[in-house]
Amino acid sequence: MAKRWLELPVFAVPLSWLFWATCVFVVIAWTPIMAAFRLATLRSDPVRRRIGRLHLDSAATAVRLNPFWDFRAIDRVHPDPARPCLFVSNHKSNADPFLLSLLPWDMKFLSKESIFRIPLLGWQMRTAGHIPIARGDRGSARGAIAEMRGRLLAKTSVVLFPEGTRSEDGALAPFREGGFRLAIELGVPVVPLAVRGTERALPKHSLTLHPTTASVTVLAPLETAGLPLEDAPALAERARQAIAAELGSGLET
Repeated sequence: MAKRWLELPVFAVPLSWLFWATCVFVVIAWTPIMAAFRLATLRSDPVRRRIGRLHLDSAATAVRLNPFWDFRAIDRVHPDPARPCLFVSNHKSNADPFLLSLLPWDMKFLSKESIFRIPLLGWQMRTAGHIPIARGDRGSARGAIAEMRGRLLAKTSVVLFPEGTRSEDGALAPFREGGFRLAIELGVPVVPLAVRGTERALPKHSLTLHPTTASVTVLAPLETAGLPLEDAPALAERARQAIAAELGSGLET
C-alpha cells in the first residue's frame, strides 16, 4: 500500500482520533435521518429491512471517509435479498462490521450488548433490528437465539461471528453450533463470509488505525433443507472449512 506515511505515529495517532470523531459525527447526523425514515416507513417496512440498510450505510460511509482503509466486498454469489439467510463470518477485528457493511443487502448483526448502551448508536442499533447478546450470559444467549428466530421468520437475514470472539493469531477457532441448529430448524441457507486483512486495520486492544487492504468474500450457500438437527456440528464445520479454504487460496478477485 502506498500510504506508508500513515504508519508513522505522528500521523497515525491524530488521524485515527480524527476518524473516530468522524464516526461520532456520522452517528449524530444519522440519528434524525433514521428517526424520520422510521416514522415514514412504519407501515411499509414492518420487518425493518430498509431502515436496517440505511443504518448499515452509515458504517459504509465511515469506511469511505477513512484514509487508512482500502476495503472491498467480493460477491460472485449474489444471494437473493428477498430470501432470508444466516450469514456466518470469521472474526479478526472490530473493523469487521465496517467491512461487512459494504455488502449491499440488509443483515441483522448479533452484537455485544454493551454497544447498545452507547448513546444514539445504541438507539440506532435497536431501531435497525440488530440483536444484543451479553457474553457468558446463558439467558442473554437464549434471548438472542429467540430474536434471531424472529428475524429469520420475518424473512430478514442475520449475520453472526460463530467463533464467538476475535482471533488472537488469525487462526480459525471452532464454530459454535447454536446458529447452525437454528438455520436447520428453519430451513434457511447458511452463507459463509470470508474476511481477510482486518486484523491489521484495527488491532485488538487498540484504537490506532493502520493502512490496510481488506476484503470480505461471499461464498456459496450451504443449503439446510432436509438436514436433521444433529447435523448442526457438521454444518458448522462445513462453513468453517469453506472459509478456511477461501482464506488459504489467496484469491481475492
